[in-house]
Amino acid sequence: MRGREKIQREFLYGRHAVYEALRARRRRIYRLLIAEGLQPRPILEEIQALAIRQGIPIQSVPRARLDAITKGHQGIVAETDPYPYADLEEAWAQSAGRSDPPLWLALDCLQDPQNFGTLLRAAEAIGVHGVLFPEHRSARVTPAVVNASAGAVEHLLVVQVTNLVRALEQLKAWGMWIVGLQQDPRAIRYDQADLSGPIALVVGNEESGIRPLVRRTCDSLIYLPMRGRVASLNAATAGAIALYEIARRRNFESSNPSSSE
Repeated sequence: MRGREKIQREFLYGRHAVYEALRARRRRIYRLLIAEGLQPRPILEEIQALAIRQGIPIQSVPRARLDAITKGHQGIVAETDPYPYADLEEAWAQSAGRSDPPLWLALDCLQDPQNFGTLLRAAEAIGVHGVLFPEHRSARVTPAVVNASAGAVEHLLVVQVTNLVRALEQLKAWGMWIVGLQQDPRAIRYDQADLSGPIALVVGNEESGIRPLVRRTCDSLIYLPMRGRVASLNAATAGAIALYEIARRRNFESSNPSSSE
């Protein structure tokens, strides 16, 4: 609680979203609501075991009660504090302290919650250090985004900024190279670009791409070649491909090769 302002609680839904929130332990969880008669599954057993260890109350409720809260809940809902955004300087301090070169993701007015969450899931999967996005004209980390990310965003350092250009300029001052993913005459094919060293990848809006001022802030632009009849990929798919290309250049190896679910 900040001063006398009461923090609005949220309802996380979906088994993976709730499970990862419990694992991450970055936000307060007040209680779990589980649908009556829910068939046992290993992940549900793990969720309940984590909740018990953390002293979180578990309530068995009619499924209709969960339906009234949200759709797509898969029989489980967690009442929590809002998503805990990170501070830019604190996130950078953690990033700079890691053994691998900093890799950040900046989302310029990405508005679709599914795209937002899917791209955050890819970012966490390859070990992105931090994520930036602007406060205005953008999706934010809502329960829908947490669910779309399969809970991966609970493990990410996500920074909400008032001015994305200023935040990118700050990253540049800290030694990062800003690379925009954009179809542009000046752009270099992604597999021919220099993607070594500390990089912040900028992914733009689903319709208009990276805004002109943000584009001018980028040190370079890359594009994905298209051979088919469609003109482009959606933001989440394109961003994930670019992130994995950067990771590949760094001799990326998975620490959990069996996790493809």
